[in-house]
Amino acid sequence: MKSLLKIYMFIIVIIVAFYSLTPTIVNADANEKTQKIDQFVQEQKEISKIPGISIVIVEKGKTVYEKGFGYADVQSKTPVTANTLFELGSTSKAFTGLAILKLEKEGLLKRSDDVRKYIPWLKLEYNGEPQSISINQLLYHTSGIATNTISTIPKSNERNALELTVKKLLDQPLNRQPGSSFEYATVNYDVLGLVIEKVSKQSFDMYIKQQILEPISMNDSFVGLHQVKSNEMASGYKIGLMREQEYTPPIYRGNVPAGYVISNTNDIAKWLKLQLGNSQISSIENKMIQESHIPDQSVEPFDKDTYYASGWGVMGKEDKQYISHAGNNPTFSSYFIMQPDEQLGVAVLSNMNSSYTTAIGQSVMDLWEGKTVNTIHSDNFQNLDKTVSLICVIVVGFGMFLSIQLLKSLKKVIKKQRIIVVLNMKRALLLVIHSLSVATIFALIMMFPKILSGGSNWEFIKVWGPTSITVLFYSVIVSGVIYYFVGLVNIFTKKKMN
Repeated sequence: MKSLLKIYMFIIVIIVAFYSLTPTIVNADANEKTQKIDQFVQEQKEISKIPGISIVIVEKGKTVYEKGFGYADVQSKTPVTANTLFELGSTSKAFTGLAILKLEKEGLLKRSDDVRKYIPWLKLEYNGEPQSISINQLLYHTSGIATNTISTIPKSNERNALELTVKKLLDQPLNRQPGSSFEYATVNYDVLGLVIEKVSKQSFDMYIKQQILEPISMNDSFVGLHQVKSNEMASGYKIGLMREQEYTPPIYRGNVPAGYVISNTNDIAKWLKLQLGNSQISSIENKMIQESHIPDQSVEPFDKDTYYASGWGVMGKEDKQYISHAGNNPTFSSYFIMQPDEQLGVAVLSNMNSSYTTAIGQSVMDLWEGKTVNTIHSDNFQNLDKTVSLICVIVVGFGMFLSIQLLKSLKKVIKKQRIIVVLNMKRALLLVIHSLSVATIFALIMMFPKILSGGSNWEFIKVWGPTSITVLFYSVIVSGVIYYFVGLVNIFTKKKMN
């Protein structure tokens, strides 16, 4: 009997020892992950030139990691914190998508409805034929609306900016048959925003604020820049001349439903917990959240094993499902990724438009899951900026050379070393050729965005592209004008013969 009692006591001691050691092991594992993430993000921040990054990780209903890196404002050296506000970009679309599902649940619309039921004047055509576009097709980016309609979004901070944005679609035919295939067009969600206004009898920003954000206590978040009343807003930056450049883009209030929710990692943690089923909000049922994650598989995937849901991309990877979305505005970017089975979610917010934000988010998820990550990443804007910056140096140098030549020629004219001549046939022909060649170059420069991307314009490139492109544009124009005047001086004057 005593020996049996000893065995029981030994087993109890082993069990107690195991459970007492378990938290230590778990904490050690979490600390190791945290250190790896800290080091990785800091390295990527330096490489990417992103001024400020804010990251949050939630797991099983708890915030397990939250940290800011770098500056919310470089000039004042204001550090990024969990309270720092960022524009979300297209990760805003999930808020709009959820609002549509909520209105359907309340019986105010059906996703199978033709959008013209709510916006009668929105009559769009494909190959000259009127088309019926459903709410679902707008949600899933299968409406046929072209990707390049983003360049037609008007600059406006007026209350009717959303309607003005949607009306721009009347000037452009659909790019494909509705429902036939996927084509990402940010304006799809602006149309949904206008539907929400028509159905709810409220402005879009107030509806999202009151019906989505406030119920889950996202009290420091805003819908559109016009709502922001906080000194926590980060400054926005673009890459330019191989470093960060502060830039204030125009206001696109008509694009709020697609890209202008303003938030911080404190609030985004609540959003991720809601998405992962860790929030009990009576007005937003978990069933509705799960429905927003159901992708449209009636069309081909838009990426490898990835289909689009209601503001989310849903991907199958290694027998797991990942739900994610990236967001990019002219001077901000974000990335959210979730693994529902593990109730794990990661969000990255940054104050520069960079694909590094997405790469960091994906790698942070991998590191937390104990996987190895690839530290080598390439950003198209950064690569473009390096090339354009080099061309800028060459063009500016050429412009300076031409300026010196022009000044030398004018000096010779003043000193009577060059004299003005009568315009003969030969010189008149040279003038016409010179003028036409310069005019052709200028015309090609102005048409270049449309030739390159089929519908873009310099204003769009100025807002979205690296600042070095704007510098190059004006450098070429100025150099071209100087070149024209150098030619005029040589045509209308000649060297004085002794």
